[in-house]
Amino acid sequence: MRGQKIALDDFSLRIGADEHVAILGPNGCGKSTLIKTITRECYPVARDDSSMAILGQETWDVFRLRTHLGIVSNDLMLSCTGEANGLDVVLSGFFSSTAIYPNHLVEPEHRSVANAALAELGIPHLADRPVSEMSSGEARRVLIARALVHKPGALVFDEPCNSLDLAAQHNVRHTMSSLAQAGTALILVTHELADIVPEIQRVVLMSRGRIVADGPKEDILQVERLKDLFGVSVEMARRDGHYHLW
Repeated sequence: MRGQKIALDDFSLRIGADEHVAILGPNGCGKSTLIKTITRECYPVARDDSSMAILGQETWDVFRLRTHLGIVSNDLMLSCTGEANGLDVVLSGFFSSTAIYPNHLVEPEHRSVANAALAELGIPHLADRPVSEMSSGEARRVLIARALVHKPGALVFDEPCNSLDLAAQHNVRHTMSSLAQAGTALILVTHELADIVPEIQRVVLMSRGRIVADGPKEDILQVERLKDLFGVSVEMARRDGHYHLW
């Protein structure tokens, strides 16, 4: 429940530890609530037959969970303070915050790992730049670096290209592909078909808090299915493993 609204209704989903999966649906269908349930920011109303396990465990310390599961979301972006620089934001991943505060004990090893994460994404020049002076695309890539400091087995991307210009979208999607090819599992939550990079082979469609389709990408991404999902007439094109909808 979110307020008086049922956000996830009779919901059942299993994702393998090494799967690359996209969860696609219109705004308001429950995608963000699903993310918050995975990250333990929301807790479902329990039924006698309900259960939820992450990496095989039903009970997690939230801070320990975040060392296994990296998150890149608009909520995190909005909580970053303009005074923090790129290195501070990446370092904050060690403390489950979005800035460095006086009570945080930053060790030399933390700085080494954070700088390595920035370098891995090709953005070491953003280490000293305040977030307030970054473009949206630069800030999004800094958040990806933040998510990498624990070397998680999986990364969750929540609408990763929202509000980004064309070049920044390309950079973020290229980064997602590179991470998938390097062995990091991707869980992508989006309403934008173009976000589904070629490495993602399974697609889950969500509508009104329910799963309405789940299977191989080529089977699920069909015009009639997408027309029903979004409630409008659509056309779709595929090129070099990338999909586009209009």
